[in-house]
Amino acid sequence: MKNSPVRILIADDDKNLRKVLMTELSDAGFDVIETESGVKAAALIENDEYDVLLLDLNMPGLGGMDVLKKINTLEIPTEVIILTGHGTVSAAVEAMKLGAYDFLAKPFKVEELKAVIEKAYEKKKLRSENLLLKTQIKRQFRQKNIITKNALMLNILETVKKVAAPDSPVLIYGESGVGKELIARAIHDASDRAEKPFIPINCGAIPENIIESELFGHEKGSFTGAYTKKSGLLEIADSGTLFLDEIGDLPMQLQIKLLRVIETQSFFRVGGTREIKVDVKFVFATNKDIKAEAEKGGFRPDLYYRISALTVHIPPLRERKDDIPLLIAHFIESNPPFKHKKFSKDALDALSEYSWPGNVRELQNVLHRTLLLSKGNAITREDLPADLIAGHKVSGSRLE
Repeated sequence: MKNSPVRILIADDDKNLRKVLMTELSDAGFDVIETESGVKAAALIENDEYDVLLLDLNMPGLGGMDVLKKINTLEIPTEVIILTGHGTVSAAVEAMKLGAYDFLAKPFKVEELKAVIEKAYEKKKLRSENLLLKTQIKRQFRQKNIITKNALMLNILETVKKVAAPDSPVLIYGESGVGKELIARAIHDASDRAEKPFIPINCGAIPENIIESELFGHEKGSFTGAYTKKSGLLEIADSGTLFLDEIGDLPMQLQIKLLRVIETQSFFRVGGTREIKVDVKFVFATNKDIKAEAEKGGFRPDLYYRISALTVHIPPLRERKDDIPLLIAHFIESNPPFKHKKFSKDALDALSEYSWPGNVRELQNVLHRTLLLSKGNAITREDLPADLIAGHKVSGSRLE
């Protein structure tokens, strides 16, 4: 047997069969749990991990076929072996069409069952390894969306890997337009939550009277206009990552509620009395110095200290100008209508000399406008916006 025993769940209303299988399979080194009902089997499968399910089709209440459908709906990675009696072989074949690994007609030999269990477990292992490989490939692909050769940014990508692993909150600092959400997504993609939801919300873009309901959800009738129950973003982000951009703009009374959620991983909907438990990694971003804000009373100090243990500082584009040619090439490559366009040296020099107060977002807007309005395929300095040519300088960062 393997170092970690194969976990098996037996779901069959035949008490004698369950007893025999429990004894034989346990003696063979399997970790075995048994239940007599489909309802209990569905609950066990949903709340714990089993490698193989031995499933009888004809159980009172929730039948085996319904259990199998639930496994498919929830995408539970358990291999199912159908135990079928005489006259239900056709149903077992239907079950295999729904994803069951194999079926055995009763009565069967225990040694035959053990062999099928071993094969089912090998398939589960292979499927898990393939899923892990796909996840790793996706992560690498998503990391490639961060276009950089700058030493500061390359160090940040290493930091991203380190802060992704723990469930602790992460605070991202950076001016508007530097790509804070892109880094937040990279943190999510580098974590074990990569296949779960990544839910972004901009705290400064939603009116104060709405943002509480957006985050926490609400019960029907909890306020004027609440005609139905609504799940908030905290519930939607369960098992994944919630990214709160511009956290410095979150109203003070919501900062108190948010602190409690971070510490307890639980909350109440607006107007609700039932506590809702979640498992969420929090990533925050700001273009403000919220430490100074906390010292002045503009941000809750307890929330600041709770979210600032792990920080990522993204430099403005003017401090990583060696990335500008790469970003230009990537933008052109990502927009097929512009693929034949090229920037002359004087145009590239002008783009590199500009201070980019709006950072990467402003660069993208300038590129799109310039490429769209230029008449030929060669983009010269004269094709660039006039204020950029004038060498407009930013007076300073909002973050010192």
